[in-house]
Amino acid sequence: MPSIAPTLSRRQQTAGLDHHLWNNHGSWWIHATEHRTDGTATRIRCNLRTRDVTKARRLRDRILTNHSPTTIQS
Repeated sequence: MPSIAPTLSRRQQTAGLDHHLWNNHGSWWIHATEHRTDGTATRIRCNLRTRDVTKARRLRDRILTNHSPTTIQS
């Protein structure tokens, strides 16, 4: 059986600049779901502790890069 790398997903149907981001009363958060090869899933939710959407996008990109299929250990 071939091994498939974990993937991240989000229910929101958007591919825009703010994908995986939401603003909660002025503070930007990231929300994603890591789907693992064993059929389990883990939610990733993190307060990015910024009110600046540009900074939030950079932080989100860094987090998602660190959780890419090539770096996730299953």
